[in-house]
Amino acid sequence: MRRILVFIFLLFGFSSCEKILEVERFDGPCTIELTNGQRIITQKSIEILESTGTITYRDEDGKLWSIKSSEYTSFSCSN
Repeated sequence: MRRILVFIFLLFGFSSCEKILEVERFDGPCTIELTNGQRIITQKSIEILESTGTITYRDEDGKLWSIKSSEYTSFSCSN
């Protein structure tokens, strides 16, 4: 009985982690329109954290960048 309770607890624990890590991925190339009128174009995919709207992408040198939802107005990706 104790093992069943531990299993159920772990099952609920892991299912709640999925909601914390909800990330939506879009394959590139992608264009991100910034609030200051500039554009970022990346050939690689972007990821958006659904809870905050933060976009994460890698530039052509492989450096990882993040853009908060308040810093961009829209994005589009070509599949």
